[in-house]
Amino acid sequence: MRLLHFNALGKLVLTDFRGKTIPPYAILSHRWSDSEILFEDIASGAYKDRQEGYRKLEFCAKQATQDSLQFFWIDTCCINRWDLRERSKAINSMFQWYKNSTRCYVFLSDVSLSTATDSSQRSDWEAAFRESVWFTRGWTLQELIAPISVEFFTYEGQRIGDKASLDELLYEITSIPLEALRNCPLDHFPISERERWAKNRITKEEEDIVYCLLGVLGISMPTAYGEKKDSARSRLKAELEAADNVPSIIPFSRNPRFVGRESQLAKLEAELFSNEQRTTTLAIHGPGGTGKSQLALEVAHRTRQNNKNCSVFWMDASDKDSLNQSYVSVAQKLSIPGWDDEQADMKQIIKDCVAKMSERQCLIIFDNTEDLTLRSGGSSTTERADLADCLPKSRLCSAIFTTTNSDTARALASQNVTALGELTLDTAQRMLQSRLARVLSNTEQKEADLLLGELSYLPLAIVQAAACINASGMTVQTYRAQLDKRKEEAIKQSSESSEDKLQSSGIKDPIAATLFISVEQIDHENALAVDHLSFAACLDRKDISLDLLQAVSPQAREDAIKVLDRYALVTRRPAESALDIHRLVHQALHKRLQAQGRFQQWTKRTITQLLWVFPTSDHNNRSKWRRLLPHALYALSHSRIDDDEESLILSVKCAMTLHSDGRYEEAEELEVQVMQMRKRRVLGEEHPSTLTSINSLAFTLQSQARHEEALALMEICFHHRQQVLGEQHPHTQLSLDALKSWRADHLNNVS
Repeated sequence: MRLLHFNALGKLVLTDFRGKTIPPYAILSHRWSDSEILFEDIASGAYKDRQEGYRKLEFCAKQATQDSLQFFWIDTCCINRWDLRERSKAINSMFQWYKNSTRCYVFLSDVSLSTATDSSQRSDWEAAFRESVWFTRGWTLQELIAPISVEFFTYEGQRIGDKASLDELLYEITSIPLEALRNCPLDHFPISERERWAKNRITKEEEDIVYCLLGVLGISMPTAYGEKKDSARSRLKAELEAADNVPSIIPFSRNPRFVGRESQLAKLEAELFSNEQRTTTLAIHGPGGTGKSQLALEVAHRTRQNNKNCSVFWMDASDKDSLNQSYVSVAQKLSIPGWDDEQADMKQIIKDCVAKMSERQCLIIFDNTEDLTLRSGGSSTTERADLADCLPKSRLCSAIFTTTNSDTARALASQNVTALGELTLDTAQRMLQSRLARVLSNTEQKEADLLLGELSYLPLAIVQAAACINASGMTVQTYRAQLDKRKEEAIKQSSESSEDKLQSSGIKDPIAATLFISVEQIDHENALAVDHLSFAACLDRKDISLDLLQAVSPQAREDAIKVLDRYALVTRRPAESALDIHRLVHQALHKRLQAQGRFQQWTKRTITQLLWVFPTSDHNNRSKWRRLLPHALYALSHSRIDDDEESLILSVKCAMTLHSDGRYEEAEELEVQVMQMRKRRVLGEEHPSTLTSINSLAFTLQSQARHEEALALMEICFHHRQQVLGEQHPHTQLSLDALKSWRADHLNNVS
């Protein structure tokens, strides 16, 4: 947990208390505006520029001082929103943080009464107090209930009263029992009653009306934004039922529209836990978009439903960092010590989880496994996670892997591989109908059958076609006519060598075809949404931060994203303020821009925006540049670095952060490119910028213990700086000092 305070010089300081005793602190309860102070603003000193946020921060600090509290906490600036692990933990820890506070100050931005004091007449402020939007929001429920001391203040910072003195009025406004307002233990109230306390409250994201109850109900549960309110409530119900049963983590609710794959489903269920001598390992293999994860999800929920003694743990195996985060969640669920320690050894956490899971009957699902070892998405690529070390070797445990890689499937599960391909016509019909907003007539069903054939009975294409029909209001016949009209253009955008192409009589790339129609419809409705898609095509497809999407206002950006969500083109991740795009949709977007001759133009715009937000390589910015690096490297890999100064500058920034993160091989590759480019584009080998590049490359080689190569480069750098800058120049002296030190180290190593 981080806490704020002003030091003796009046500078705002953010102190990390991880692994330390947390001192008494005040906490702020407020409604967010568009001008909030963020975590990175504290380090940069830009916090005073955000007037509305700074007004609240100053108020909180002043009030804390009056209450003899040095430290205070404000959500917008004490949580590093770029650190996904931290944000996920924060949602489930928030209730406890408010509960542990010494004082909670409620800042009511819509209650303005300069004369309001403890002695004021209630009639002077009561009407505005009753109408405050603060009482209508979902997340403020726990902020009212959890703390012992809750005090209410006007916009001007005038104190109105506290939870004790205003309890009768608070009861009238919220209908929360007086006992709860007076901090009676919440387990004295039935679950159903606690759920009713949020009945008339609203949240920006519909799932949050469920998630805001987690602390009130004493439940810890992974958030899965995009699942919709009913699905979140269904998962919460399952968590409540399992609270006194076996621990499980299934971050996605059961798909009520799951259809087909009956034979594969029966096969998987029959093989699970069938071998009493060793772990049962299964794999689901198939091209992208065929529904591997949906099949695994149905197996997971059926296992929980039919075997009450079996734990189910869903693991994201798309890369090493995602798998680590999944194991942190399992460690929390199994109460393994150290799960919340940011400095904990992940190998030990995984080892402890595997040991605990081996003691119980459990099913572990490793989703999106493309290799036997996983490279890190955010730290050193030299570090890899071996899946063999992550799997319990117990007859009580079974595992399912989903993968598009047939070799990986066979290596993991030998002969126990379930292959997915095209759906049958009957299953495709049921899938389409389950996704459409209205029932098809007999005449429309004939058109639908022809449409399904064109879409190669591919589940992802069917889902996107149905979403477009629903969102645009067009008929199946009209949609099919649009598909025929644009078929040739979609075929031109498709790749004959695509690993995901299904052998079918339909169009060659059904995802490109459905995307083309959807984008055309979206362009009439919200042009900004199309711009966001074009921008996303030039980034890595996962964890696209909303901060990267340019718009005239946050509301305009939100409206555009909602349109993309309706058309099923993005997966929203509000907890991380980010989006994901399916791999095949991302490929189709890429091809579309290339076919239009606009890919390089959009790549250049993307690099400009990345350069604007990309931080320095200072370790305080590590979480931010770890999330932005995949996007920057993707954009640079498709840019013409020779012709673009901004690409060159972004390459330098990326190389510096890669070096800071220990990814020396990748840093070296970029540094060599930059050095060669500067030699050609600027003034040759002796130009200061070129020498800076040579110097950086030398340090990267030295970090890899390639001492002779590093020495050779540093000697070149020193001699050129000596000639160009002079012997007394600071850069020349730095090169000389490094050269002397490295020579001495090299001699010691040789001897």
